[in-house]
Amino acid sequence: MTKFDQFLQDLATQDAVLVTVQSHRGSVPREAGAWMAVFADHVLGTVGGGHIEWQAQQEARQMLEAAGPAQLRRYPLGPALGQCCGGEVHLRYECVSTSDLPVLHQRQIEQMASWPVVALFGGGHVGRALMALLQTLPLRLQWVDSREEIFPFDVFDRVLCEHSQPVHAAVTSLPPGAHVLIMSFSHAEDLDVVMACLQRQRTRADVPFIGLIGSRSKWATFSHRLAARGFSEAELAQVTCPIGIAGIAGKEPEVIAVAVAAQLLQVTQQVTHRVASAHND
Repeated sequence: MTKFDQFLQDLATQDAVLVTVQSHRGSVPREAGAWMAVFADHVLGTVGGGHIEWQAQQEARQMLEAAGPAQLRRYPLGPALGQCCGGEVHLRYECVSTSDLPVLHQRQIEQMASWPVVALFGGGHVGRALMALLQTLPLRLQWVDSREEIFPFDVFDRVLCEHSQPVHAAVTSLPPGAHVLIMSFSHAEDLDVVMACLQRQRTRADVPFIGLIGSRSKWATFSHRLAARGFSEAELAQVTCPIGIAGIAGKEPEVIAVAVAAQLLQVTQQVTHRVASAHND
C-alpha cells in the first residue's frame, strides 16, 4: 500500500487537511505536487521536512480544528523560516473528508498517468528485491514472467503482474515509452526479450531504455548471437549491460536493486527533460 492509498484509507474514518506544494521558485526541498496529509493524531507524506514542514503541520492542525476554507500560502524559505534553501514555496491547504474520496481518487489516477512506465521481466531474487523498491517510487510498473506462480502476494495493487508464455511475447503490448529491465531465470529467455525489444525498436522506436542484467562476458556472448541474427552495432548499442550505476560492487539482490533503481531514475529523468525541452521548442 502506498502512502497515498493509506491516506485515502484513513480519510474514510477521519477528516484531514491536505497540504500540497502548489508551486515553487528557486532552491526548495520538494517539487510541485508533493503532499502531506495532516490528521488529528498523525501525518502522512512530506512537503520537505525541516522548519517549513513543522510550520505547515501547525497551520494545518489549526485549520482542521476550525474546518476553514482552502488557502494558498507563500513561504520564502530563507527570510521567513531560516532555511538555507533560499527559494520560495507556495503551499495549498484544503480540508478533506470522506465526501472528497472520489475526487482524490481521480486526482491520484491523473497524477499516475504522468509517471514513467517500467516493465520488469523476471521474478527471481533480484527481480523481487528490485520490485519491492520500485513500487515505492512514482513509476507505473508492469512485471512479467513466464512462471505464473512466481509473483508474491504482497505486491502493490498498482503493479500489473503479467504471466506471458513465451515471456518475450509481452514486449509487443508494452505501452509506448516503457523502460525495460530484463532479468529472467534463464539466459535463453533474456536473449529472446532483448531480441523482441530490438525488433520493436526497428519498427516503432519507442523503448527509451533496454537494460539487461549480467556481466560484460554475458553481453559479449549476446552481442555475437544478436549480430548473427542481423542486428547492427547501432542497434546493439541501445542495450545497457551490465545495468546499475557504476561503483557499487555488491552482488546481494538488495544491493543490485538499489544500483539499478538509481540508474533507472537517472534515465527516466533524462527522458522527461528531453520531452519537456522538445515540447517547449
